[in-house]
Amino acid sequence: MGRVSDRVCIVTGAAQGIGRAIGEALLDEGAQVCFADINGAKVAEVVEANRRRLNGRSDAVTSVQVDVTNREQVRAMIAHTVETFGRLDVKFNNAGVNKPMNFMDVTEDNWNFIMGVNGLGCMIGMQEAARQMIAQGTGGKIINTASIASRQGFGNVAPYCASKFAVVSLTQSGARDLAKHDITVTGFAPGVVATEMWDQVDQDLLAIGASQRPGQAMEEFSAEILKGRVAKPHDITGTTTFLASKDSDYMTGQIVMIDGGMTLV
Repeated sequence: MGRVSDRVCIVTGAAQGIGRAIGEALLDEGAQVCFADINGAKVAEVVEANRRRLNGRSDAVTSVQVDVTNREQVRAMIAHTVETFGRLDVKFNNAGVNKPMNFMDVTEDNWNFIMGVNGLGCMIGMQEAARQMIAQGTGGKIINTASIASRQGFGNVAPYCASKFAVVSLTQSGARDLAKHDITVTGFAPGVVATEMWDQVDQDLLAIGASQRPGQAMEEFSAEILKGRVAKPHDITGTTTFLASKDSDYMTGQIVMIDGGMTLV
């Protein structure tokens, strides 16, 4: 029996990186999990890999393609999960994007793309998960992915920072509004994590002249980590599974920093 045995969870942005690790850690502790991502083919491959890994619990996992900025697709994702597993207990709003641009070069398209997925996508995910949980009448948990960029601004990722500050605000607002339904809203804020997303950010920083060689940005950020190394996805999942479990039932409106000591607030 794990910490989340028999809990039904959705994780968005689950085709790779932190999202995939969150979902797999939940499965390992007994949850039933819908892995959701805009890349439907890739997230389906993740689910097939986990079905093989789980053997006797292969029916504990499913996948769905979703654009988190599209409310109808989000509703369809939740409906699929409920049809498959019977209910929804935990919703991870983890899908996120970044596209670095130097501050003076940020365009409306860049702003709208990042704020759309990271901000609006988070709000839609919270609202639609809450509607399902309220209808069930048994409470639930909503967990949002923030970032160290939700605590301080950086010159070449200003829209990303703004979007993650928004995630913190949405977490607090949701916690206040949904407490009467026994729904908690929390979040977590990773620092530098070695994932495919960071690899792309590294390339983008090179392209805009914010770094001069591959890996430089990660090295410079790593120098500020008190733990002395960049995180791997599994460094995050102990906390995310805790947030999905009954152990965190008295916590709401809070963002847990998981950054190795980069930001002390």
